[in-house]
Amino acid sequence: MTASLPSTVQSVFDRFITTELTTVDRHGQPITWPVTPYYEPGAPCIDATTGLGYPKKANDARANPLVAMLFSDPTGCGLKRPPMVLVQGTADVDDRDLHANQARYARESVEKLPAIAKLLPPTPLRRFLAWYFARIYIHVRPERVYAWPDGDPGREPELYGSHMDEVRSAHSEEPDRFHASPGGGLSSWHPRIAELGTRYRTAVLSIVCPDGFPFTIRVRVGVDPAERWIRIEDEPVGVPLQPGLACLTAHAHEEGFSWQRNFQVRGDLVQRDDGWVLVPRKVVGGFEAPPSRIGMLRANAAKAWRFRKTAKRELARRS
Repeated sequence: MTASLPSTVQSVFDRFITTELTTVDRHGQPITWPVTPYYEPGAPCIDATTGLGYPKKANDARANPLVAMLFSDPTGCGLKRPPMVLVQGTADVDDRDLHANQARYARESVEKLPAIAKLLPPTPLRRFLAWYFARIYIHVRPERVYAWPDGDPGREPELYGSHMDEVRSAHSEEPDRFHASPGGGLSSWHPRIAELGTRYRTAVLSIVCPDGFPFTIRVRVGVDPAERWIRIEDEPVGVPLQPGLACLTAHAHEEGFSWQRNFQVRGDLVQRDDGWVLVPRKVVGGFEAPPSRIGMLRANAAKAWRFRKTAKRELARRS
């Protein structure tokens, strides 16, 4: 359906450096990470990719193909006042030919992000880093598309897609699926939560709709250490917020993607008298890339060892 979308929306798919990809795990927990989108105007799918050493998002998408992609951070895209775009779609996980995927990634990643070329190891050394360079692709076919003009979640979104009439009528033809209620219990505090509302004035909130599709939106956030929760400062227009498991993801990157940082908070979305709050249960750090090669090695050495073990297990399973 992407060929029928306005050129402004297709340009967002093509030009944005990151998209926030949301999958839903077997517990009903939405999980959102920034990834690089790959798209050619008119193509049936928007693609994302992950390394063989950290395949969880691909495994979750294989088990539950209802996913979402939010295009909410225009940094480095070169577009003026682009819309914020949410895609709810179905995923096809492609790990049928890891060698072909690796060759595709080596070509497309540098074409999309020329600044990362100087951070990558020489080609002969990449065989020792199969946990990263052996790639799994996730092809996302859009079913519903929301576009907020000028990236403003306070405005009514424009709607497109095969499920458009369902969205307009607030009635989905999809059957209701399992929805995870709040887990309850004490909040789990972490020093990085203090970055929300300060270093990160906005973050990406992800929930699961009754029909099973994730819904993801960028919102302003604030932290209340006394109450040990994170406030959702403005309730977005038309977003089907309801109590349940949720994810709040903060990330930033340089315009050329020479560095990036990210983390997420998973917890319970609950309603209080003065609005919605996220009660944190777990803070998860992402795969971050400091601006230097040495800094990247230091930041990710422990993760790389774990990813390498996972990649070896994944390769053994496939063979």
